[in-house]
Amino acid sequence: MAKLWTFQDPGEGIHEAEVLKLLVARGDRVREGQEVLTVETDKASFDLSCPYTGVVEEIAVKEGDRINVGDPLMRIAEEGIATAGAPGAPTKPAKEARQTKPAESAKPATKTKQEPEAEKTGAQSEAEPTDMQPDEHAQEEEPASGSRKEATSAGAAQQGPVLASPATRRVARELKVDLRLVPPSGEGGRVLTDDVRAFAEGQPKDRKTPAAARGERAGKAAGDRQVAPIERPVLPDFGQWGEIERVPLRSVRRETAKRMALSWSQIPHVTHNDVADITELEAFRQRHVKVIEAKGGKLTLTVLVMKAVVAALHEFPRFNASLDPEKEELILKRYYHLGIALDSERGLLVPVIHDVDRKSLTDLAVELFQLAERVRKGDVKREDVSGGTFTITNPGPMGGTTFTPIINYPEVAILGLGRARLQPVVRGTVEQPEIVPRLLLPISFGFDHRINDGADAARFVNKVIHTLTNLEAYTLAI
Repeated sequence: MAKLWTFQDPGEGIHEAEVLKLLVARGDRVREGQEVLTVETDKASFDLSCPYTGVVEEIAVKEGDRINVGDPLMRIAEEGIATAGAPGAPTKPAKEARQTKPAESAKPATKTKQEPEAEKTGAQSEAEPTDMQPDEHAQEEEPASGSRKEATSAGAAQQGPVLASPATRRVARELKVDLRLVPPSGEGGRVLTDDVRAFAEGQPKDRKTPAAARGERAGKAAGDRQVAPIERPVLPDFGQWGEIERVPLRSVRRETAKRMALSWSQIPHVTHNDVADITELEAFRQRHVKVIEAKGGKLTLTVLVMKAVVAALHEFPRFNASLDPEKEELILKRYYHLGIALDSERGLLVPVIHDVDRKSLTDLAVELFQLAERVRKGDVKREDVSGGTFTITNPGPMGGTTFTPIINYPEVAILGLGRARLQPVVRGTVEQPEIVPRLLLPISFGFDHRINDGADAARFVNKVIHTLTNLEAYTLAI
């Protein structure tokens, strides 16, 4: 009996990934736990381990494919059992297989020819895998029923698995269409993209899928931003004005674009700006740089700020939280895992330093340095980018003062650091002013206005500044 292996959420609410490399081929023998596929999400690239032992009967994806949770990856047959389509097993010619009716065969024939989608344009279309599509909750292949209907009425839901390609399922999600209600017109009861679009056009305006209804309730409950659908205008032909080049958004860059759009559309962002005098703190850093380097770390300003942030999060826990709009609850996290936004050749990545409150400056300096090296080499694991509660982003070394950092959804706040500069500062009194040079650090604090107000943000930033400005306060914080 063949078992169907589908892509599952590897953690952190990941719904989509890109296939980077296939480590096995059709006909190869695999064992449970063997790494057979390399995928990349917006956070990291990692190998997927096969959950079954047997022979690879069919591979539903190829390198470069984008896959969603629930999409089929491979069909694994138990060793010694020949199944239709497996190497060495007698198979019908493709033409004959296409002519076979579903009711006359034990199961619908698996197609290897990709179904063209009407909406695809451009030089490179998104390739679709074969029709190995499981039921939403099925892991193993289910025997097909000879009584499976070729089509269902618009009002009656299909029973059992719905055959549809990933692209068709994506269109269904975008149009808020329940695939079980769509009459299939494809071979073997397969739902095509055209079927989904036709069904969506014929739906009543007020028809809502269960997911859409839940989302609407969640938005009303927690005050989510309700954004009306906006039809994207067709882009002009830029080539008419000169030479152009189309570069596809791949892997991390594509996923970053999606997550930024998600965060900006769902979270009402507000940015609070201020400046911290870090003259004494920088002198402290310079005195200990060599000591930390000797231990394998790098004492950067980001490392020092991490401790100040945790001190503020202890005092203002609503910034170390996530919002559950469905249950109208605020999830306060009693642990302090800070994400550090890092620039890399693959794009923006946010590795996470866990339990910052329990680690010394030396530990943090060493761990962040090692993590940054793995990011630059592309050797980041899932655990390196999971579990963050608050994010720090520091483009300061490259320049800039204040900016608007985008919150790392589903977190509710982010701290941005600009470039520290030596500037003249007026001290003393109006009667006896004194101008002195001080090293000033611009701070941009982005927060979710559903959870905290401007006064809360001001108090949080004041706490961070107080800790960074006063060495005594900083010593107590660490």
